[in-house]
Amino acid sequence: MSASQKTGQIIVTGASRGIGNAVTQELARRGYDVVGLSRTGNVPAGRGIACDVSDEAALCAAVAEVAATGPIRGLVNNAGIHLSSPSAALSVEEYEHVMRVNATSAMVASREVHAHLKAAGGGLVVYMGSFFDKLGAPAQLAYSVSKAALGAMTRVQAVEWARDKITVVNVAPGYVETEFSDMWQDEKARKWLQRRIPAGQHGTAEEVGRLVGVLYDEGIGFLTGETIYLDGGHSLNH
Repeated sequence: MSASQKTGQIIVTGASRGIGNAVTQELARRGYDVVGLSRTGNVPAGRGIACDVSDEAALCAAVAEVAATGPIRGLVNNAGIHLSSPSAALSVEEYEHVMRVNATSAMVASREVHAHLKAAGGGLVVYMGSFFDKLGAPAQLAYSVSKAALGAMTRVQAVEWARDKITVVNVAPGYVETEFSDMWQDEKARKWLQRRIPAGQHGTAEEVGRLVGVLYDEGIGFLTGETIYLDGGHSLNH
C-alpha cells in the first residue's frame, strides 16, 4: 500500500495470541494503524477491542466502532479454534461451534467492512485458512470444512468486489509453532514433521506475519482470489 493508504486502519481478528499476535505486531512494525479484536481486548500492538467474534451483533458493533474513528483499509480474518473429533463421533453442536468461530465470523466481518473499504477507494481482505482445506486428515472434519469455506469465500468475494478495488487473498499455513499447541512439546511429533515437511522444519507465526505484511505493502491486486499455501511443501508430501 502507498503511504496515504497506510493512514487507514487494518482490523485483525483473534489478535491476542498465536498467528494473530504475530500479524498484529508485524503490521504495526510496518507502520499500519492496527486494531485487534480479541475476547479480552488485549493485543500486542495498536488498539484493542474486546469482542467475541462468534456473536454477530458484537462483531458488527466492533467494526462500526473502528469505522467511527477513521477509514478502514484492510481486514485480516484470523480468529479461529481447533477441534479434533472422529467424524462418526462429531456432534452437531461441536461442528456448528467451529463453523461459527472459524467461518461465519469471517463472513460477517468481511460483509461489514466491505462498504468501508469501497468508500476508502479499495483495500485488502486476508483470510487465514489452512492447508487442512485440501487434506484428508483423520479427526479433522469440522476444522477442515471451516478452512475450506474460507477459500470459497475468497474466490467469491474476489470476483464480486474487484470492481470496488478490493483484493481478497487466502493465506493457508501448514504446521506453525505457537505457544498454545502441546504438539511442540513432543519430540516425537517434531521429528515426524521434520521427515514429512520438505523444508525440514515447521513454520513460525512470525513467518506468517511477514507474508501478510508483504501482501499489504505490495498491494498486488492481480493476486486476488488466490490461496497461498505456506507449509514448507508439506501438502505436496502428505
